[in-house]
Amino acid sequence: MWAFLVYIVIGGLAGWIASKIMKTDAQMGIILNIVVGVIGGLLGGWILRLFTDVDGSGLWATFFICLLGAVILLFLVKLVTGRSRV
Repeated sequence: MWAFLVYIVIGGLAGWIASKIMKTDAQMGIILNIVVGVIGGLLGGWILRLFTDVDGSGLWATFFICLLGAVILLFLVKLVTGRSRV
């Protein structure tokens, strides 16, 4: 149970920081930041396993994997939707 909550918090922080990096923070709320962070964690973990044999265990590794995946996810969303900052 606690692990699930920790991953939600890590995903939320990673999603928020990724939205700051990609300059989409004004368009996103806390729920969307959490969703982006969690999906980013899945995407980052998949990419990590695709190219390396590192498992990425530990809280810091999990955070940075989520952050990387969230940035990639937001980049792809901006690419597909054609939204750019005005």
